[in-house]
Amino acid sequence: MDDLSQFCCQNVACADHGKRGHGNLTVSGHYGRQQRRLLRCRTCKTRFSERKGTPLFDCRLPEDKVVTLLEHIADGCGVRQTGRLVGVNKNTVIRFCLLAGEQAQQLHDELVAFSPQHPRGPVRRKVVVRRQEGEALRPR
Repeated sequence: MDDLSQFCCQNVACADHGKRGHGNLTVSGHYGRQQRRLLRCRTCKTRFSERKGTPLFDCRLPEDKVVTLLEHIADGCGVRQTGRLVGVNKNTVIRFCLLAGEQAQQLHDELVAFSPQHPRGPVRRKVVVRRQEGEALRPR
C-alpha cells in the first residue's frame, strides 16, 4: 500500500484541493523511466504526477544532482561556482533556485497559516536607557 498522506489534489477547482491526507487520492499508474506514480483524485477525477507542484516536476536532471545543486546554493556558493561543481549550466542553477524559492515561499505561507497564535500576542519590551548611559552614548 502506498503512503499518500503527504500528497493533496493539485486541481484548483477541486473541493479537496490542498487537503493533505484526506484519503481522496489513489495511484492510477506509473510513467517514465523512473516509474513515477500517477495520482488520481477521487473527488474531481483529475490525474497528476506525484511531483507536480515541486521543483522536481518535469525535471530532466537526476534527483541527486538537483539536491547537490541546491545544497551548494544553501551553503553560500555562487551560481557560477555551483554550475562548475555540479557540472551544469549557470542558467540551470538559476532556474532551480527560482523553482525551489517559489516552493519554499508556498511552504512558508502554509506553515505560517496553520501556526498557533500566541495567547498573549506579540512580545513588546520597553527599552529604558538610564541618564548616565544615554549621556555616554551621545557624541560630544
